[in-house]
Amino acid sequence: MPIRLMPRLFNRWAAFLHDLLWVPLALGLAFLAYFEFGFFGPELLVTYLVLLGISLPVQSVAFMYFGLYRGIWRFASVPDLMRILRGVWIGSAATIAVFSLLRVNPELPRGILFLYPVFLTMGLTGPRLFYRWYKDHLVPLGAHRRALVIGAGRSGEMLVRELINSREYLPIGLLDDDPRKRGRDLHGVRVLGSVDELEEMLIDLDVDIVLIAMPTASPGLMRRIVDVAAHAGVSCVTLPSLQELTDGRVEVSRLREVEIQDLLGREIITVDDAGLKAFLRGKRVLVTGAGGSIGSEICRQVVRYEPAQIIMLDHAEFGLYSIEQEMHQIHSGAEFRVLLGDVVDEVRMRHVFATHRPEVVLHAAAYKHVPLVEANAVEGARTNALGTRVVAELAAAHGCGKFVLVSTDKAVHPTNVMGASKRAAELYCQSLSDESATAFIVTRFGNVMGSAGSVVPLFRRQIAAGGPVTVTHSEITRYFMTIPEAVSLILQAAAMGQGGEIFVLDMGKPIRIRDLASEMIRLSGHEPERDIEIRFIGLRPGEKLHEELFHEHENPMGTAHPKILQATGRKVSRDWLRAPMAALQRACAAHDEGLVVASLQEMVPEFQRAQPALPALSPAPATLKVVAGAQQV
Repeated sequence: MPIRLMPRLFNRWAAFLHDLLWVPLALGLAFLAYFEFGFFGPELLVTYLVLLGISLPVQSVAFMYFGLYRGIWRFASVPDLMRILRGVWIGSAATIAVFSLLRVNPELPRGILFLYPVFLTMGLTGPRLFYRWYKDHLVPLGAHRRALVIGAGRSGEMLVRELINSREYLPIGLLDDDPRKRGRDLHGVRVLGSVDELEEMLIDLDVDIVLIAMPTASPGLMRRIVDVAAHAGVSCVTLPSLQELTDGRVEVSRLREVEIQDLLGREIITVDDAGLKAFLRGKRVLVTGAGGSIGSEICRQVVRYEPAQIIMLDHAEFGLYSIEQEMHQIHSGAEFRVLLGDVVDEVRMRHVFATHRPEVVLHAAAYKHVPLVEANAVEGARTNALGTRVVAELAAAHGCGKFVLVSTDKAVHPTNVMGASKRAAELYCQSLSDESATAFIVTRFGNVMGSAGSVVPLFRRQIAAGGPVTVTHSEITRYFMTIPEAVSLILQAAAMGQGGEIFVLDMGKPIRIRDLASEMIRLSGHEPERDIEIRFIGLRPGEKLHEELFHEHENPMGTAHPKILQATGRKVSRDWLRAPMAALQRACAAHDEGLVVASLQEMVPEFQRAQPALPALSPAPATLKVVAGAQQV
């Protein structure tokens, strides 16, 4: 028997013996009370002993049958009282029936038979309620909060087990939509009903917090729970999703706030773990942009598949330091190499490839913030297009098995430098694939929730400040997926690819940003417009109203994975790309934004820059701007 179960079993036996002790006490009190605590003769004493001999086994069976030991005294409540009433009164009725059949003392006063279950009920409920009152009021246990758990499956059972020993939460009940689970007990905590009864339970049970223990809960169910709890003024926390809960461990420390991605209509994504392990196991894997939101998640997921070495490269030292610290917390056989460097620095990158000899390159390094890249077009094009060329050519020269470019839906019909530079990078990788032993694979997807510079953390900050929440256009839409979802599909596409493919991740339906803002405001406990204003500020430079996943000349095809599509067509030769790439390099060296745009338009003819670039974030004095403008004219 596991040691952790022994105290709980002992407690139940102690409770059973306590209840059994009250049977002779209650019966004796019934006799004494009826005779006003006076003397009663030997005949009644015999009657008492016969009744006791009948009631002890009968009440034992009744107590067990009606589940008096499913609950925990610490959380004694109405359901426990109902179990006691059923056990006592039905047990008493059975005792009286057996006694009557034996005809020991037909003249026994009926008042005694009525007083016995009354005293027994008081004896069983009183100590339980006193114990709860004592724990609640005289022995406060820190910041314990009365918690209602949603979900009575495996995760709910594991969470309740952890909560019982927690110093933060008190589990007072569970809700589950499976009618077969109603009335069951998980570690002494009862399944009280379905999620439809949540509103009623929040009031009746004086709930402080709702804990959602359903890693596979649908967004619709999550939204329903959050809305009911918010209306009642009760906060919600949840276990991570199945994708985040990779090791299957359910712990109180893993509970987190319900986030906007939990409420979006995303399906659970599964990947071929065996195929990914075959692809990555024992390999030396280079991740560029490893300190960023996508790159760091790539590192987290790659390490699961037992690579020999992960080479993490980034030019931003704090992000790189953070992922290094995280990787060293993981007990893995992989070796970690942490490298500072810029992908446009060809000398540095040559040294990286010559020294570490990566077999798989996952290229996530990029500038991706559209308005910022519009205002810094030269640096954006240099990193996104020329940086990709440097890393891709070195991967081919050193015989890497696979090179995976992390691209974007903004590369389709680009209206900004970020999208055009990523499309140029796509074209260059495809051209290399035709003349190299290295398999060059492109993965394309839309926005990711919570990435650096995305709209979600911006909205979160604006809501925390009391608003307004700024949306560029009332009808603007974007495709969204979570960072773990995106990365799992990137790796799946990398394992599937043979070279030259553009894989497009199925992003589901586009989401209207106005609706996203409203949902986030509600999630924070406020009402849109009433409490926090949504303000429309106009499209930013280079911003499209709606994004696309495919160009009209790219024919989408299905793949072996239902969430990954393949775009066909639109390849160009490396020879054709040499001239515009060289022109782009000269334009960047001269820091000539006009030539940068012209070079990108030569490579990507559909690139039509929507608006002129914004001024720099810290503009120069007005007089200098006028002089610079005059010189350009």
